[in-house]
Amino acid sequence: MSSTNTGGSPAYRILAIETSCDETAAAVVADGRRILSNRVASQIELHRRFGGVYPEVASRQHVLAIQAVVEDALADASVAHVRELDAIAVTNGPGLAGSLLVGVNLAKGLAFASGLPLIPVNHLEGHIYSNWLYTGSSPVSDLQASEDGNGSASDSARTQRSGSASDQFPALILIVSGGHTELVLMEGHCRYRLLGSTLDDAAGEAFDKVARLLELGYPGGPAIQAAAESGEAGRFHLPRPLMRPGRRTERQPDAQASSLPTVLPVRGEHRFNFSFSGLKTAVLNLMRQLEREEAEARQTQTASDIAAAFQMAAVDVLVGKTADAAAEFGVKQVCICGGVSANGLLRRAAEQHFAKLGLPLHCPPLFLCTDNAAMIGAAAYYRQSYAMARPPSPAGREHRQDAEAAAQSTPHEDPIELPARDYLALDVYASLPLVDSMRR
Repeated sequence: MSSTNTGGSPAYRILAIETSCDETAAAVVADGRRILSNRVASQIELHRRFGGVYPEVASRQHVLAIQAVVEDALADASVAHVRELDAIAVTNGPGLAGSLLVGVNLAKGLAFASGLPLIPVNHLEGHIYSNWLYTGSSPVSDLQASEDGNGSASDSARTQRSGSASDQFPALILIVSGGHTELVLMEGHCRYRLLGSTLDDAAGEAFDKVARLLELGYPGGPAIQAAAESGEAGRFHLPRPLMRPGRRTERQPDAQASSLPTVLPVRGEHRFNFSFSGLKTAVLNLMRQLEREEAEARQTQTASDIAAAFQMAAVDVLVGKTADAAAEFGVKQVCICGGVSANGLLRRAAEQHFAKLGLPLHCPPLFLCTDNAAMIGAAAYYRQSYAMARPPSPAGREHRQDAEAAAQSTPHEDPIELPARDYLALDVYASLPLVDSMRR
């Protein structure tokens, strides 16, 4: 028996699988928003000794873990058999080819055996739709549950004062992770316009490399944040790439959170683009200068100060360019997603800035910032719903042919992309641009 949505009708439930990098994940999502289960098997300890993800090790570990993860996700959602569901979704790119193959091949096998539609999902679109997910009975239930007994909210709650993202468009999306830093204008569900992206390193990659320089450990994001808590960001000046000098407003009582960026975005070709390679190199040059001055750059306090300065510089750039794009395109809400969106300083600075602008800001709960399958299930639901003439019928497989026929007979400006029919033909794409893949 299918679960029901808030309207009392049967929920459209999707089993989602995500293996794009080093997290083996499976989830069951109802109606694209409600998480019924969400299992993640982390490989951090395996890769910590390498200081980063070792692709061959990652793909082999996916093979070992994926069956148990999928079975646990089904059990958590009270699903006895895959055939009780309505569709299967899987990440087919971008990511590590060997890792993607494990998830895609399992999804193809499950879809072929059960007869369910198979929906390939762009990993970046999954991160976008992590902002539309919730685990409780309503989009605001997670916010209420995260408040403590004194009524104060945690970092993750304060950035979601209005609950999960709404259907008000245009929305501005900042995707910031280990492999991607992109500003995307979301003009409607599954309708995107790429405004800018990184010209070299992604923000998360810069966090990892700076943490390695400072010998703070892996992964770099949490390590930098932990070290910066006891650091003084103003001790060292680091550049803000593709930004220009601006007026710093009065600092808030929280010494780690800037109320407004210290710099303004450049104009012209790279107005909405990012660059973090130079910032990383500036940290390296600073450490070499300290060594020439016979100072120990990795001494605890000095390393903390460098980490704080680096983190502040990265956040200034991310918030500054996002705010500039929000004003330029008159957006109705801002969403920040991806692994780096878990950074506490980024959340606080963005919250302060967009509150001043009167714009709703949404960041996923911390457990949805890093790679997970629930976001893939959410993206799959909206991709299938809005790529066809009408939302998917919750009645099941018997009505899918009618829906596809209606989609084919309805005039559209762009070709309609239907769920894959030839399951065995579904391939992986190690490099799959978000916007281009949506226009195929």
